Amino acid sequence: MSLLLSCQNLTKSFGHRRLFANITLSLYDDQRVGFFGPNGAGKSTLLKILAGLEHADDGTLETRRNLKIGYLAQQDRFFANTPREELLLALRNANFDERLIDDHDAETKAAIILTKIGFADPTVPIDSLSGGWKKRLALTRQLVLEPDLLLLDEPTNHLDLEGILWLENLLKSTQFAYLVVTHDRYFLDNVTNRIIEINPIFEGGCLAVPGNYSDFLERREVVLEAQAKQQQTMKMKVQEEIAWLKRGPKAQRNKNKSRIKDAHELIETYAQSRARTATDQAIDIEFQATERKTKKLLAAHSLVKSLEFGDLSRDRQGATCTTSELPHGRSLTVAAQNHPLLINKLSLILSPGMKLGVLGPNGSGKSTLLKLLSGELAPDAGTIKRAPDLRIVYFDQQRQGLNQLDPAQLLRHALSPDSDSVYYNGELVHITSYAKRFLFTHDQLDRPVGELSGGEQARVLVARLMLTKADILLLDEPTNDLDIPSLEILEQSLEDFPGAIVLVTHDRFMLDRLSTEILGLSGPANNGETGLFTDYDQYENWVAARTSRPQAVTRTSRPQPDRPPVPPSPKKPGKKLTFKEQQEYDAIESHILAAEEEVQKWHTAMEDPAIMSDRTKLTEVCDKMHHAQERVAQLYARWQELEGKLNA
Repeated sequence: MSLLLSCQNLTKSFGHRRLFANITLSLYDDQRVGFFGPNGAGKSTLLKILAGLEHADDGTLETRRNLKIGYLAQQDRFFANTPREELLLALRNANFDERLIDDHDAETKAAIILTKIGFADPTVPIDSLSGGWKKRLALTRQLVLEPDLLLLDEPTNHLDLEGILWLENLLKSTQFAYLVVTHDRYFLDNVTNRIIEINPIFEGGCLAVPGNYSDFLERREVVLEAQAKQQQTMKMKVQEEIAWLKRGPKAQRNKNKSRIKDAHELIETYAQSRARTATDQAIDIEFQATERKTKKLLAAHSLVKSLEFGDLSRDRQGATCTTSELPHGRSLTVAAQNHPLLINKLSLILSPGMKLGVLGPNGSGKSTLLKLLSGELAPDAGTIKRAPDLRIVYFDQQRQGLNQLDPAQLLRHALSPDSDSVYYNGELVHITSYAKRFLFTHDQLDRPVGELSGGEQARVLVARLMLTKADILLLDEPTNDLDIPSLEILEQSLEDFPGAIVLVTHDRFMLDRLSTEILGLSGPANNGETGLFTDYDQYENWVAARTSRPQAVTRTSRPQPDRPPVPPSPKKPGKKLTFKEQQEYDAIESHILAAEEEVQKWHTAMEDPAIMSDRTKLTEVCDKMHHAQERVAQLYARWQELEGKLNA
């Protein structure tokens, strides 16, 4: 391992608010680091400091000489009109070995990587790209500069599930080190060999563990238990010292001044320890439901929606019909038009307790479906019938989300505009108590929303959502910007919600945990065909059948960390396998399983405390695990090639 970067005692504050203090860590060239922490812990700021874009208030940062650091920000900004021009601009502004790359080499490098990433037309206007393809372009702009270390801040934002799987595969094949900030738990499991959590509950402000996210969780529990025991021991010692300090005047004259000083220092240390661990709280939230007993809340029959037919939810005066204005049993039937179909003859029934996950690539009609169910859009054909006085809560983070929060508005007014209390679960709750459920302090109530982190602002949106009773929850990407503790409590709340839920999310962990059924949308590419499945594996097989992909080895509901997704098979002229190839094909699955067992063996070895404490042994084990992972990737690639020939 070669040291790329190290920092000692980094501290950063914004005004009166301290983000982090005394952060010390090192990054090496063979590390694939997952980085996460609670909202407001300063993850994005720390990344900017490591990238040289911001300065710490205190501490030191040292990097290897001539280290090339790439940085992928959360928000994508572009400075040219087309992907090709954007990459050429990046190359011309970069310096390689103290000389600028020449135009011919720049053109060649840009063309190669754009083709590799999948840009069929490098001259398409950037403004016309979807959010997912803009994110790919932003990443490509960093890759073309060939960094030694790439820092990625929430790269899965704006990517659909297909895009996330693509990014996982890309990161697994990279030769450079990277540090990725994400709260996607499966993503952390699949692409990392080291995890760092930045969190004030840990001594030193962060905890670093070799291995993936699953390995980290086991180690985290051990560390927190040890800290709790240490705090309990400290508490008993503090009680003894306080009792000693309270003794009578005669004893006071004989007290050792050094012991008095030590006692006060111990009391202060204990207070700081309690303050740290007090931040490790769960958010206590619960969706409010009407607890309606109706077995059929909403019935949709043969819904059709075309891509370009427009918004048919307006009446003759042009006013948009809201959900409350749609009477029970209203038929929303419109003649279907000859346009590419987003949704074609979809029928479904939403009942209490049903939790429907919705999956599909970007542009397949997921958000359109939610608007159809809410009544914001009308179908081109088909009917939607709703139970009498049905209450639907629609959460769309793009339409009603962060861009709708007034950055100048105080947090208390964002949560309760007209009162110092909210009506929650049948009770009047003071705004201070309600805000505390979402980990907001009393001091934050009188600060502008604009001072909150993106994740804290996302919690404001969830807090608003909690205040409305509902029979049906329509949730469009509710997990964006939420930290892992918030995600876990949100999942628990949705699990306990007695009504129906329609959930659009790319969070595979949440889908696996919550969904009773999964609705797959294929979009215009497959004439709006839809499918209903019992689990994510069935959906994967359905997608594979429509994209002519070879089927992957059946996996458990929890993706294995070192099993890369199988990419689509290239279309080749029909070929039969040779005798030797057929023998290889027949045995390749057993070889893959053996190779994956080898990877798991080295994962287990990394958990050995004797190896973790010995840098030489740890380096050796990391190298062996890396070679084993490469072997798995090679076998999958060969398997795909043979499948392509067989299925041609």
